[in-house]
Amino acid sequence: VQLQASGGGLVQTGGSLRLSCAASGPTFSSDIAIAWFRQAPGKERSFVAAFRWPLNRGYYTDSVKGRFTASRDNAKKTAYLQMNSLKPEDTAVYYCAARARWVLDYNNGRQYDYWGQGTQVTVSS
Repeated sequence: VQLQASGGGLVQTGGSLRLSCAASGPTFSSDIAIAWFRQAPGKERSFVAAFRWPLNRGYYTDSVKGRFTASRDNAKKTAYLQMNSLKPEDTAVYYCAARARWVLDYNNGRQYDYWGQGTQVTVSS
């Protein structure tokens, strides 16, 4: 499975971006976990959101709840992270990750087998 992340860019505070994570190659059939992590300069990678398919349920770190929404289009084999009301502290490289089966510690990056290459999100103040 290969993941291709895209959609990052430069946006002003309060703006929006939608990140995409397209999957190619052999894909999963059920109970998929797709997550988003981010890494800001000088900081460790941290969990942002996870999406469980086909339950269509999202899980979020507290700092993005109410602002970010994770989703997936199964037909397109593409996951999305809609980011609204962006803040300067959201500035980071964002990575998508996937695994074949949902796990309870979905916010642990070590649980994911497949990773995208990262896309830069910069929020100006």
